[in-house]
Amino acid sequence: MRNNKGFSLLELLIVVAIILVIATIAIPSLIRSRQTAHESAAVGNLKTLSSAEISYTVASGGVFGTMNELVAEQLVDSRFLSTMTGYDYTIDLAANRRGFTAHASAVTVNEGRYDYYTAPDWVIRFSGAASRAPYGLSGAPVQ
Repeated sequence: MRNNKGFSLLELLIVVAIILVIATIAIPSLIRSRQTAHESAAVGNLKTLSSAEISYTVASGGVFGTMNELVAEQLVDSRFLSTMTGYDYTIDLAANRRGFTAHASAVTVNEGRYDYYTAPDWVIRFSGAASRAPYGLSGAPVQ
């Protein structure tokens, strides 16, 4: 009498097919969740940059600072100088340093669907580029 232990090839193929179906359903949800988390972090980080700029203007006599200056004054973490939570952060200063625009740009579409920016009005807005903002909301405040 033979004692057959283990699984047949057909049983293994069925299990693999079931796992693939579950993965096909779950992976898009995981990507969307990661995108949403990174986008929320980007909005929060822009608020941090806005607060740091306020503090910097008080100490510097009314001019805004570059990212390197904010880091040097320890107003923001040095992680802002590199990619953080899927976004790159930059600060563009006006010629007289009395104005600024801080940008949060997603590194890839899988990291974040939208780009954001803020200015001295302290309102976080979607990117002005229509391709990097929700339909019809380019430049609109994030709510």
